[in-house]
Amino acid sequence: MRCHAVIRHQPLLPLLLIGSYLFVATPPASATTPDAEQATASEPDRDRESLGRATRLLQKFDENDNSVWDRTENTRAWNRYRKLDTDQNGKLTIDELRRDRTGYLETGGERKLDLVYKTVDKKELLLDLYYPTQHDASFPCPLIVYTHGGGWAAGSKQGAANGSFKVVFQQLLDHGFAVASVNYRLCKPNTGVMMRDCVIDSKDAARYLAKHSETLRLDATKFFVMGDSAGGQIAQMLLLTSPETLPGDKELAATPYTMLAGVSWYGPSDFEKTELFNHDDRADFRDRFGPRILGSNSSPANKLELYREMSPVNYLRADSHPLLMIQGDKDTTIPVKHAHHMKQKADAIKAPVEVMIIRNAGHNWRQVDAEIDPSRDAIVDRTVQFFLDNLPH
Repeated sequence: MRCHAVIRHQPLLPLLLIGSYLFVATPPASATTPDAEQATASEPDRDRESLGRATRLLQKFDENDNSVWDRTENTRAWNRYRKLDTDQNGKLTIDELRRDRTGYLETGGERKLDLVYKTVDKKELLLDLYYPTQHDASFPCPLIVYTHGGGWAAGSKQGAANGSFKVVFQQLLDHGFAVASVNYRLCKPNTGVMMRDCVIDSKDAARYLAKHSETLRLDATKFFVMGDSAGGQIAQMLLLTSPETLPGDKELAATPYTMLAGVSWYGPSDFEKTELFNHDDRADFRDRFGPRILGSNSSPANKLELYREMSPVNYLRADSHPLLMIQGDKDTTIPVKHAHHMKQKADAIKAPVEVMIIRNAGHNWRQVDAEIDPSRDAIVDRTVQFFLDNLPH
């Protein structure tokens, strides 16, 4: 299948619209040589990938440098990987860590894992790039950029291989899209990282992919974006802001690209109107996400400006590219008010925003009181079809 020859289908369902270790490992590819690692789904490459990933995990979590990750070292992360402790001795070796097969899409196509798209304060920021299951390598691919959720403080690019996201991306790969899953800096205590940095990093990832589009065999005029929760806000920002807005890395800042459409799953649209986060209009409501925007200074002189800067609704224009917001009506983390708010402004200025409301759904499509309606399958189908509908012939 040629990348540009994307398979199209009729709509799949009716819409419900409302409104240094001494291990030899493959190193990460550098930002200047994006083709340094060309991982495929072959067994030798899988072995190299697993060794490289295991080595990086040890480098990250083995605090006493004894080549073993003890469960007392970073206990929160240990809980995610303890299933690999096959002898149940409370220690993870390189061989045990190599058994981890989670975190990546098993596509059957080419993969470029852990591409370094920029370095900030000596920290390499990585992305994974997946190519269509079958494609003609001489033709550039349309690209879906995925920005993960996690409250701007957690999550990773591995989220693309989980749950409904995995289903969405595997279908898009089958339809001829490439998929890039992005890591961005997280708002951890005492790091100085704020929501603005999360957005800038994600935009730099798109700029990097566009800058190296010829080498990476991507079509920088056919970029799309998808995100969930915090990543939904980031996705909206990538879609609605121009490529030059919120510059980051100087070497990437001038790189153009075109985001043709975007999908936000339960992502917020406006931080200035804090009442949108108050799902039940409680009197003691507090602004939970303010610190992600403001950092350690809770009352800067430009507080309102900072809130507005991170609010996607403020970038919506009549000529914006299409946005699909899918939101659960029982979501208490990012209430459905955000989707209605964005749709109201879109209708007022005739901007192309669609809203799909999922009944009985909380955050992450968690079932509340009754079966969610439409179903997860319907959500996946609508998401995939939206991207197909907005891909130029």
